[in-house]
Amino acid sequence: MSRRDKIEAMLAEDPTDTFLRYSLAMENRSEGNHEESIRGLGELTRDETPYVPAFFMAAQQLVELGRISEGRTLLREGIEEARRQGDSHAAAEMSELLASLGQLGEAPDQDDDDL
Repeated sequence: MSRRDKIEAMLAEDPTDTFLRYSLAMENRSEGNHEESIRGLGELTRDETPYVPAFFMAAQQLVELGRISEGRTLLREGIEEARRQGDSHAAAEMSELLASLGQLGEAPDQDDDDL
């Protein structure tokens, strides 16, 4: 039985288990199923109590896929949620990634078209 099969079997017994849902999303990532992984992580960010690590992992994937603006938005939301939950370590990690993005993926100024 594969790791995925084990996770899915446990999820069949308890589909609300946050860690199992996160594990399945990370398994999707490792298998290269990025859209499915991002979707699963996104669901975790919208739970009644959002799962803070999901913000970071989804944002990392979005950045890796060149979807910088989406990643930046998710990082900002994740930082806010991490602070709300008192998770300063996660907020700092996401802040660091956000800062490292700098100007990446931002549309050029309209004035640049005149050059």
